[in-house]
Amino acid sequence: MIHIAIVEDEQAYVTQFTEYLRRYEQESGNRLNISVFRDGEHILNNYRAVYDIIPMDIQMRLMDGMTAAEKIREQDQDLVIIFITNMAQYAIRGYAVDALDYVLKPVNYFAFFQRLDRAIGRMKKKEQYFLVISTREGSRKVAALEIKDKEKRLIHLTVTAQKGFVLIHVENYYEGELKYDGGTLLSTKGDDSFHGYGVKSIRYSAEKYGGTVSISPEKNWFDLRVLIPAQEK
Repeated sequence: MIHIAIVEDEQAYVTQFTEYLRRYEQESGNRLNISVFRDGEHILNNYRAVYDIIPMDIQMRLMDGMTAAEKIREQDQDLVIIFITNMAQYAIRGYAVDALDYVLKPVNYFAFFQRLDRAIGRMKKKEQYFLVISTREGSRKVAALEIKDKEKRLIHLTVTAQKGFVLIHVENYYEGELKYDGGTLLSTKGDDSFHGYGVKSIRYSAEKYGGTVSISPEKNWFDLRVLIPAQEK
């Protein structure tokens, strides 16, 4: 699955680009997940570094595409950006944020297809696997261990402070059946003293500081929460 975010404030172009993407999906065989944002400020609000390609208009009312791209680049160095504009002189500045290319409006399907195909080729050439980590400043994308199924390669890690406690929340996809022995989760690895998270070590560390650990697997998602009292300064 390729995740694409259209950033465009004109509805006519949003409709056109969505139709182009669906047509490309049928012709290329690539599966696309499409999100739409109506302004640079909109996509930056609680931005999560989960997108592979962003076709982005440069001239928008609240926050222009160039400013949005600069801020996105602070969080995501691997995203492929394609600028869409009425004037080529604006698009040339896109190289400062490592934009792949630009398309001039009005946009025909052939030009859009070429840029998109090139973007996907570039994406696959430098393909890596990532963890998406949420922080106060937004999400960050960091390299992860290789997972063969690209659609299930994300691990979500969130750390938040809540009413005198620190909550660490981890989710990851798993396949197969989890096995327990008297309430203890058994490892799926050859050495039974280990598990993907090191659950025993996590539980020991949490309890050492007066915290708790809860595990609730559901629909192939392994959900682990660690709650620890915040240390007073």
